[in-house]
Amino acid sequence: MIPLVKVAMPPRERLMPALEAVLYSGFVAEGEHVYQFEKKFAEQFHLPFALAMSSGTGALHTALLLAGVQPGDEVITTSMTAEPTNTTILQCGAVPVFADVDPLSGNLDPGAVEESISDKTKAILLVHYAGFPARLRELRAIADRHGIALIEDAAHSLGASYAGQGIGTMGDYGIFSLQAIKHMTTIDGGVLTMRNSSQVDEAKRLRWFGMSKGVPRTEVDITVAGYKYNMHNVAGVIGLAQLETIGGLIDRHIANGRYFDEEIARIPGLSVTQFDAEAAPSYWLYTVLSDESSVIEKRLADVGVSASKLHRLNHLHSVFAPMRRPLPGLETYYRRLTHIPCGWWVSEEDRSRIVDTLRKG
Repeated sequence: MIPLVKVAMPPRERLMPALEAVLYSGFVAEGEHVYQFEKKFAEQFHLPFALAMSSGTGALHTALLLAGVQPGDEVITTSMTAEPTNTTILQCGAVPVFADVDPLSGNLDPGAVEESISDKTKAILLVHYAGFPARLRELRAIADRHGIALIEDAAHSLGASYAGQGIGTMGDYGIFSLQAIKHMTTIDGGVLTMRNSSQVDEAKRLRWFGMSKGVPRTEVDITVAGYKYNMHNVAGVIGLAQLETIGGLIDRHIANGRYFDEEIARIPGLSVTQFDAEAAPSYWLYTVLSDESSVIEKRLADVGVSASKLHRLNHLHSVFAPMRRPLPGLETYYRRLTHIPCGWWVSEEDRSRIVDTLRKG
């Protein structure tokens, strides 16, 4: 089967010597390899700076805390995402407010976001679902108009851009996931970026128990309880090796995605994700929309191609039961979607087979 997602690793001859060197260096915790990775990651993806974290979830939790989210606050969010996007809001003691999505993209509908704002709203948490940028210009304007934070969950969208800017930079905070099956992995890991550079030191303290690195323990004064969210040198070394080849892999995702944009949109009964002209997706997954989504899954399985809806709508979990509300756009999108593979492992022959199968109806 052609898998829906697949782990990408650097060439063995590049990665293994570097791993062996750090493993036997006597210093495997957070150190120079992490700091080099942060610098190069920020340069490669056009970020003001990058803070390497133990996971994308840790990066998101830190972003929510930096945004001032406290118990009882509300965070406007989407149900069309992996569950950690919203369980992290609960971990802050805050309330996820599920806004509806655009049924043509699966991303937050700015109109629904505006309607969901209350005097308890502290932040808007958007997800660039499947690698397709949300309607950032509109969402940024809403956040500014109401004086609330905009957080970009860019876990699916490494390498995407909007209006010529690197994804994650139009929000007040942006987070990336380096978990196993994303565009790029450090086995597990994440990155946090932000617009306000004055919060960088605070973010570094939050990722390390509330303490500043490089200050003797006997001189440290913890003023806010922090967490164990830092990246270690082993993950940093993997990340440095990954950065050498990730550009080419993301280009393959994009090439396959654009091929599907062109070919699938012309097949009667099928449609594809719609996005702003200013957006440049990185196509972590490809989404086909059809009233026969279950048939598409079966037909593709018959020719050796994995396809599925991948996620469960978050608000259907019992933990989110009190936050349930009508979401007609989301119901339409979820009913019609089928995710198909479009990553670096999908060859030109593979993608032609996928399109030919869909053409047969």
